[in-house]
Amino acid sequence: MNESQSDLVVFAGNSNPLLAREICDYLAMPVGKCEVGKFSDGEIQIEIGENVRGRDVFLIQSTSTPVNDHLMELLIMIDAARRASASSITAVVPYFGYARQDRKVAPRVPITARLVADLITSAGADRFVSMDLHAGQIQGFFDMPSDHLYASPVLLEHMRKRFPDASDMVVVSPDAGGVERARAFAKRLGCALAIIDKRRAKANVAEIMNLIGDVRGKTAVMLDDMVDTAGTLAQGARAIMDNGAKKVLAVAVHPVLSGPAIQRLNDSVIEELVVTNTVALQPNARECKKITQLSVGRIFGEAIRRIHDSDSLSTLFV
Repeated sequence: MNESQSDLVVFAGNSNPLLAREICDYLAMPVGKCEVGKFSDGEIQIEIGENVRGRDVFLIQSTSTPVNDHLMELLIMIDAARRASASSITAVVPYFGYARQDRKVAPRVPITARLVADLITSAGADRFVSMDLHAGQIQGFFDMPSDHLYASPVLLEHMRKRFPDASDMVVVSPDAGGVERARAFAKRLGCALAIIDKRRAKANVAEIMNLIGDVRGKTAVMLDDMVDTAGTLAQGARAIMDNGAKKVLAVAVHPVLSGPAIQRLNDSVIEELVVTNTVALQPNARECKKITQLSVGRIFGEAIRRIHDSDSLSTLFV
């Protein structure tokens, strides 16, 4: 560990310790000592086990299942670091929960993404880092510097190796909201683009209406920022196959995979689901042979190094 790194310390909550370890391996330093436990009634108890006075503290914590427990862990870790006189506190949240509630879609509903941003700010964080936010404008909810990273370098590298002939594939957006992301991937891969016109009656229920674009005789790659109950992917894959595709694969950054997701994935025509490790896979997901998980530890590790050294992060925003 060099002199610069001695002023840097990385702690992890319970949400994704393996990703935190990969990040620290990239930085050639150990994960900071931090006890994260609970009282018998469920209250979260945290104790930082080393000196952080005057140091740059980075807290790795995805707000994944159980969402509220992991969010509280993050807030309490921030408070503990602030009260221990850390020089700066960066909340590194690979998967930002509540991001789907980023605007009022009906009367008398909250904008919970803004509420969570306010909680992180009020707890004492000085900077926010996340990856592939469900809505990019969430960066503006934070009254502090925020860095929005992308998993695209890792996903594109995997897809180029898997499909060396771009003319044989087509990138498919599962809904209108993901068109910009899918178009960017299709442009970088040099392949065609298709869009599924989807109407959602209520949360976690999707109905496929129409397919815009030609997928006949091609390998279709459905691209989304996250996969939750897998209803959108399963129905979209069936619509794609019904329109003459050779086979269907899916790519998503955040493998939330809640409720019936694994059963739907196993029953679907999707041959493979490629995800990253922003969210730790649940035991049933780890046993699913259709799932391939890629690591984004290098991207987060490099981002942390550059933030600590006051270097530019622009080349990471691919």
